[in-house]
Amino acid sequence: MAYSLTDAGKARLERSCGPSRGDWMRMGSGADGIERMEAFFQGYAYDPHRHDTYAFGLTLSGVQCFDYRGSRRDSLTGHAIVLHPDEVHNGRSGIPEGFSYRMLYVEPRLIRAAMGERGRALPFASAAVSQDARLVTAVAHALDDLDAPLDALAAEDLLLPLADALLALDPSAARQGGKLIDRAAAERARQHLDANIDAIVASSELEAITGLDRFALARHFRASFGTSPYNYLVMRRLQRARRLLLQGVPLADAAFACGFADQSHLTRQFRRAYGVTPGRWRALQAGDRSQP
Repeated sequence: MAYSLTDAGKARLERSCGPSRGDWMRMGSGADGIERMEAFFQGYAYDPHRHDTYAFGLTLSGVQCFDYRGSRRDSLTGHAIVLHPDEVHNGRSGIPEGFSYRMLYVEPRLIRAAMGERGRALPFASAAVSQDARLVTAVAHALDDLDAPLDALAAEDLLLPLADALLALDPSAARQGGKLIDRAAAERARQHLDANIDAIVASSELEAITGLDRFALARHFRASFGTSPYNYLVMRRLQRARRLLLQGVPLADAAFACGFADQSHLTRQFRRAYGVTPGRWRALQAGDRSQP
């Protein structure tokens, strides 16, 4: 079906946007540093939020609408979406019938590894919604079977085409000069954060581990992984919290287990990262999937 979104129609729909009882979400199989999901929303979907990962999407039906880097973007059926780490965005339906989509979240370290020596900086795709054949094919391949196990070989099979597509869309990533990035130091910091996600990590610890002062480390870390050391640690805690919530663990207990000060602290960070509260996120997992 072809869709035509007039400005008046957009305004009427957006004013009426709100959570729908028919909304749902489900998580697919993943791997270390990779998450996959599928969802349906009929109106409002997400508040403004940001991930520390690349987000690759494929719109399956309807019109997927979001604000990104100062402008509205509309993704129609068959269009690919690519969002850069740490870029604020939201989400809603562009038509009353709603939209369905699949999404793949990939930690920047995996894209960098797949790029090998071809890239110096993390590639940036300026078009958040794309019909580029190479990107659409790579994203569709990665999201083809959400329930298939992702072992190491399967993960590599989907990562390389994604990295190739990003480099094709941003050839400047392979040419950028300037100061060299201390990837080894950034990686030591990342591993230390992974090992201490439920603890208070002091800047002095990371300085001792990396040999860099905290400000130099912040620059090298962002160049390597697309976000700050602090936000990286928060996102790892939130990933653990989501797993506990799916197991039925009370929100207050999940907050304590994941290193948050209290339940309200977890809720604030959760909404900032995912655009919904923990309670709504958990409810979406059990939503009505009879919708398209």
